[in-house]
Formats: sequence, C-alpha cells, structure tokens
Amino acid sequence: MNPLLTSKDTLLDRIGMALAGKLTAKTSGYEPYTPSDPETLARTLRPGDILLIEGNHKVSNTIKYLTQSTWSHAAFFAGDEIPLTLDQAALPVIDRPQLIEVNLGEGCVAVPLRKYCTYNTRICRPVGLTPDDRNTVLSFMISRLGLKYDMKNIFDMLRYFVPTPPVPVRFRRRMLAFGSGDPTRAICSTLIAQAFEQIRYPILPEITRAPGRASATSTYSRAEILHIRHHSLYTPRDFDLSPYFAVVKPTLEYGFDYKRLQWQADEDQAVIENQPLIG
Repeated sequence: MNPLLTSKDTLLDRIGMALAGKLTAKTSGYEPYTPSDPETLARTLRPGDILLIEGNHKVSNTIKYLTQSTWSHAAFFAGDEIPLTLDQAALPVIDRPQLIEVNLGEGCVAVPLRKYCTYNTRICRPVGLTPDDRNTVLSFMISRLGLKYDMKNIFDMLRYFVPTPPVPVRFRRRMLAFGSGDPTRAICSTLIAQAFEQIRYPILPEITRAPGRASATSTYSRAEILHIRHHSLYTPRDFDLSPYFAVVKPTLEYGFDYKRLQWQADEDQAVIENQPLIG
C-alpha cells in the first residue's frame, strides 16, 4: 500500500496517487552528457541557488517538450540551513538533505545532492541578494517542507501522459499551466518563484517600449512574458533564461586550465611511441 495514502482517502485520492506514480516512473535510455561531480557541486552551491535538472521521468519528457527546454525540474538549495537530525548531520555533505523540491505525489521535501549525481544539471544564482532577503527566501522555502498536494484533479494530470501533444508553440506553456491546480504546482517551479516574489526579486523582466524607439520584441513575446507574471506559471527554464540569475558552472569555479586536459589521442600516441621495435 502506498504510505502516502490512509484509510480516509477517497477513490479520487487513490486514482490520483496511482497516476502520480506512473508519471514519476523513470524512462529507459537516459544518458547524461556531463553530470557534475557531487562533491564539486556541493562546494559550489550557495543557499538561495536554483538547481535545474534534466529529469528522466515520464512527466519530464512532456515538460521538456512543452517548455522547449532541457530542464524539466528545479530544486532550491538551502544547504545546512535545513534543520537536521543528529544522524543526518553525521552524513557526508552530499548525503544530507540540502535541496528543497516539490514532487508529484510527495509534496515539498528535502533531498540530498546525491539524488542528482547522474543527471545533467545547471546552477542558477540570484545576484546581489541582501542577507535579509536571502534569509526571507530561505525561511519561506523551509517553512513549506512537509506541504502535501491534493492529487484529486485527475484531468489536470492526464495531459502529462501525452509526451508530445500536437499543440502550437505559442500555446504550449498555457497547456502546462492548464488548471494551475495542485498537480501543476507539484510539477512546475511555482514554489521557488513564489519565494522570490516575497522579496520582489525579478525572474523574467517586464518588456517596455522606450519613447520614440521601435521595439524589436514581437507581440507574441510581450504577451507571453505578461502571461507568466504570476508565480504559478513559471517553468524551470525561466531561471535559465532570466537576466537576473547568473549561470554558475562548477568545473570553472576552481581554476580550470585547458592545458592540463588529457586527450585520448595524446594517450594513444604516447603508447605507440613507447612500444619497443619488433624485428
């Protein structure tokens, strides 16, 4: 029996949890290109950072298609600000619950970095946060731990069973935000966007026309950005596209030197040169 279900749950609850289980099942054939070393990732991340993940669940494929993006999931890095038990505090850093995320069927939970050590990821960092504002965002996210989502909105979940729905590009985000009910909040980056909304930190900018100047932005782009003003309509890729979040790459943070790279062709040539002559 699903531990998240109780004897008081209705038939809709049970159907919803069953659908959530199928949507969060992993797909086969996922192959990350350059997953980050988890220890390096742990040294690089700072409280307040957003970790984008290229997921390999069934629901991930639909989200990536509808958002036309690599990223299907977003997690908030709170680091050691999350209260730990004595047993958790004794764990290696990559095994401590330091990421806050919202999962379909689970709600808001804290998970370790090790969970994503075999995934393609990207760090997006808000720039120039004051200590007070950072604490506000952290407190907001930590206070949501344990929050459960109602999975009764079956029709709001069924759209994710069609990996590539035949929807024109301009309507795809709207399909992802269809209903904007609990199943939507459990998949999209709603909670993180809501946290930054508390301190009025922008994610995507408003588009304005300068007096006397022609705008290079299309009518559709302006309408799209205005459409996603509300935190419930943000998607993982919006943190990547945002001009207010810096992209941080762990491999470049600790003195990357391309001259020290070992290429396979160089190693093969060294082996050939060191072979003894025959004959």
